[in-house]
Amino acid sequence: MPRMVLPAIAGDTLCVKIGIVSDIHCNHQALAIALDRMGDVDELWCAGDAVYQFRFSNEVVGMLRERGARYVLGNHEEVLLGTWGERARSAAWVDQRELAYMAAQPARLEMTAGGKSLLMVHGSPFEPRNEYLYPNSATLSRLAALEYDYIVLGHTHYQMAERIGRSLVINPGSAGEARDPRNAFRLSSAVLETETGEVVFEDFQDPTRAAVDPSIIPGGGGERRPGGEPAPRNANFWTPS
Repeated sequence: MPRMVLPAIAGDTLCVKIGIVSDIHCNHQALAIALDRMGDVDELWCAGDAVYQFRFSNEVVGMLRERGARYVLGNHEEVLLGTWGERARSAAWVDQRELAYMAAQPARLEMTAGGKSLLMVHGSPFEPRNEYLYPNSATLSRLAALEYDYIVLGHTHYQMAERIGRSLVINPGSAGEARDPRNAFRLSSAVLETETGEVVFEDFQDPTRAAVDPSIIPGGGGERRPGGEPAPRNANFWTPS
């Protein structure tokens, strides 16, 4: 797996404010909102899937490049950059400079910021790398073996800030394609302050899609059908235990 280990940020101070986005999936309008709402940050991190597996975005990748984002590749970038993505990435409208920037990014990033150690991957630090680590996944416990202060993940489109062993495991949710019923299927980003460990999530409506009707958001299986019998639990949605 392509890996990048970076030295501490130049002029590293005790507190570094890191804006985190993930799973933008070509939604440059939403990324613009996320960046605006997080305000001034010292670092911008993207935990992968900035594009779709068969669709590139000059706008999204350009915004990340211009902001000097720390960016790791997700499963969608891997497909787009592989054999199956050749036709999509060869389209006449694809900016080859932006494509080259994306192709140069690692799948794993390790660095020190604000005196704290950080790891960022898209899915999982372990094999299988594209495992979905939800807030209630049993395999989250494997992360306790890692010696990082912060671990940043993407992939699930579900927000998470969970202490696993030494590490605070953070997933900002999706800044492009909402899937999390716990925030009413809104998009989101996060800001981490490395000194305090405070993580602030920012939820916002997708500017490219209609808002989800609150009445259809699953309530963990407790809702009733017209006949009075309980509705079955929807296995497609994670709900807090």
